[in-house]
Amino acid sequence: MTEVAPKGGPGTLYVVATPIGNLGDITLRALEVLRDVAVVAAEDTRVTRKLWSRFEIETPLVSYHAHSDDRRTAELIARLEGGDDVALVTDAGTPLVSDPGEVLVGAWAERGGTVVPIPGASAVLAALVASALPAARWGFEGFLPRKGRERKERLARIAADDRATVIYEAHGRTAATLRDLADICGAQRRAVVARELTKLYEEVRRGGLAELAERAEASPVKGEVVIVVAGSTEEEVAQVSLEAGRARVERLVAEGVKRSAAARMVAEETGLPRRELFAVED
Repeated sequence: MTEVAPKGGPGTLYVVATPIGNLGDITLRALEVLRDVAVVAAEDTRVTRKLWSRFEIETPLVSYHAHSDDRRTAELIARLEGGDDVALVTDAGTPLVSDPGEVLVGAWAERGGTVVPIPGASAVLAALVASALPAARWGFEGFLPRKGRERKERLARIAADDRATVIYEAHGRTAATLRDLADICGAQRRAVVARELTKLYEEVRRGGLAELAERAEASPVKGEVVIVVAGSTEEEVAQVSLEAGRARVERLVAEGVKRSAAARMVAEETGLPRRELFAVED
């Protein structure tokens, strides 16, 4: 029995998860949909053709990636409106999860079109399972900003979160991110660096953030990287709150507010001790 919607009305947009490494992780349902739709919109058709070759899929492919212009979206919407079923895939994993596709999915949903998820392999869940960290509750940050205030604020939120946090990172920036995490979360906060999940050279490194940063500096991580950071304890949350309060004081001072006045303002806002907020870190 086919998964594809019957003809006679608008088509269905299928958001299809593909393997994150090992092609054997494709699901039977995904294969059925990919074979039966009219066209598949792929992040990189060269990558997707490896899947096509392995499973003898003959469905036409069109390129659809983060830099595709509005014309490609319009073309796919027109096909859906004309009754064609369309599947959306990325190079690995699920579209829209730190991958392109949200413009097309959003545009079709706004028109009242049917969007059907076809779940499958997930780097987020694979890393959580392999981490051996408490993961009943967790948050996903995707790729962090590379620098600036937004990066600092995101790191501060991760440090204060009592849930496990999953982060994607480029292998060349892994050591620096681990060092930044160690600085704000604490050197001993437990974490995991998982690389090349489901692939030939899969590796899971466990330890404290400072230790993992040192290992990444001495032996650079290669391949696709996922970092999992353990949730904070109550004591760590208190320390992070104080550091965030001090950072707020420093921003006010930089804006021209006297340090004593800035400390008083932040103390009133947060309930943190004014004396601790006033202190200047060495």
